[in-house]
Amino acid sequence: MVYGDSLSAAYGIPRASGWVALLQQRLEQTRPEYRVVNASISGETTRGGLSRIDQALAQHRPAIVIVELGGNDGLRGLPLIATRDNLTGIIQSCRKHNAKVLLVGMRLPPNYGPDYTQQFQDIYPQLARRFRVRLVPFMLEGIAERREYFQADGVHPTTVAQPLIMEQIWEHLRPML
Repeated sequence: MVYGDSLSAAYGIPRASGWVALLQQRLEQTRPEYRVVNASISGETTRGGLSRIDQALAQHRPAIVIVELGGNDGLRGLPLIATRDNLTGIIQSCRKHNAKVLLVGMRLPPNYGPDYTQQFQDIYPQLARRFRVRLVPFMLEGIAERREYFQADGVHPTTVAQPLIMEQIWEHLRPML
């Protein structure tokens, strides 16, 4: 189950072109016993994710949950302790439901100041170490610095970037399968 925000919900592009759909295609070719459920919602925060995780886990009963949340918290300047606590709750809920977690890291633009952006970025590896879950260090590695990979809003990747994102995720997901 992919549990994320607009970056996983294929915001502004055809859903079939998003990285989650591309992941499903890869699984059909390599590990057909798995299927992907995309439980991502554009605009989702970690608070919203925490509020609906138990219901999503009960409904879909995933073996693995790819948690891609936090970017909207950071872009809104929300308190970092709340982001960390909400992600902690999501990971703990996944564990209670016997689902493995792949945590997807995110970074913020520098205009939020060096302290906030560094502390935000540090949340992901800290949680990965604490809970011993696999981590994608940065979902947009090699993509974020290339303007041509983003829609006009400068936030959401284009269809051209989606295969690159899927490969970032696949590299860390494959050993979990």
